[in-house]
Amino acid sequence: MSPRPYGHARRIRPSLRLAAATAVCGALLGASVLPAQAADRNPPPDRGAALRQELRTLVERPDGPPGVIAVLRDGDRTKVYRAGVADVESGRPPSATDHMRIASVAKAFSGAVALSLVDRGRLRLDDTIGEVLPGQPDQWHEVTLRQLLNHTSGLPDYSASQGFIDIISEDPRHHFESRRLLDFVADEDLAFRPGSRYEYSNSDNIAVALMAEAVTGRRYETLLRELVYRPLGLTATSLPQGYRLPEPYLHGYQIDPQDGPVDVSEAVSASGAWAAGGIVSTPKDLTAFIRGYAGGALYSDRTRREQFRFFPGALSQPPGPGRTAAGLALYRYTTRCGTVYGHTGNTPGYTQLAAATADGKRSLTFSITTQTSLTNNPELLARVREVQEDFVCALLRG
Repeated sequence: MSPRPYGHARRIRPSLRLAAATAVCGALLGASVLPAQAADRNPPPDRGAALRQELRTLVERPDGPPGVIAVLRDGDRTKVYRAGVADVESGRPPSATDHMRIASVAKAFSGAVALSLVDRGRLRLDDTIGEVLPGQPDQWHEVTLRQLLNHTSGLPDYSASQGFIDIISEDPRHHFESRRLLDFVADEDLAFRPGSRYEYSNSDNIAVALMAEAVTGRRYETLLRELVYRPLGLTATSLPQGYRLPEPYLHGYQIDPQDGPVDVSEAVSASGAWAAGGIVSTPKDLTAFIRGYAGGALYSDRTRREQFRFFPGALSQPPGPGRTAAGLALYRYTTRCGTVYGHTGNTPGYTQLAAATADGKRSLTFSITTQTSLTNNPELLARVREVQEDFVCALLRG
């Protein structure tokens, strides 16, 4: 049963289509924020009941998501926590096999492809854009694969360009040529000297995918299937080009303070995000992915040691629980109870966290069905991060 009397989700008005487009631009751009202060509290002894209550309280907020689902995995044991609904019209509860947009968690998938190719000797972390993609602007040629993967490249963000914003504001379902997204910023210089500082940029992961295609002669979607989906047993994960979602899916909503939720699940085309945020998956598949990815199942210890060189204070977008540092397409989240590794993401209708311990034995995926960020709802984001940290504590304390 829905925790709030929403009734039916409304059709998207033109003004709300524009709002959805603005939201996706914001999700792609990200924002530099300070980590939220960890709450000085300990979960009560009955952690399961406390966690369920936290989720119920989250969906009961006037600005809260209609639905939330968290999957905790410890070895072979899985616990699924949920509150609210997957669809306000049907009232059915969220399921671990529901499809959803994973937003910037897709960047971890591009990292998995690139590092698998590094491990096979097809790419090197010190390979440059100029060596692998000589057709890209000369001013970008010294940027290395390593700098793309840890967001220290200085590449201008295509999703911040006025040309991209104008198109997606006019038509959020516009079909972009994903392999030409960098053309929006091809006339721009680097934002800073490569390697000198951290700055989150969606252009980085587009360039990573293009480098992977260049050295293999295979489409990025094919590389995902061969190097990530099959080895990790992902059967419900894909990288679409359009705006449709496979059934069944978690419906994503934009919360209107006056009228309730507006369904934006299929408001935006995935083609404008591609390797930077276009993947569709399920909580079940995402659990299998992050356990393998953070746990080192896809490549050797030598490559993993390079991945686990962290840039302190660098935030994922949106920020995850605790204090954050950036590795190669992977973030370290240091909470009051210990450390997990993973990635976050947000896009219209969805906010995501996928994280696991370094051995991959314990994992958490945490999905809510509205977008949270510093710009659109900092109070909700702060609360979500607190709840995520409590779930990490439950995970690490067994």
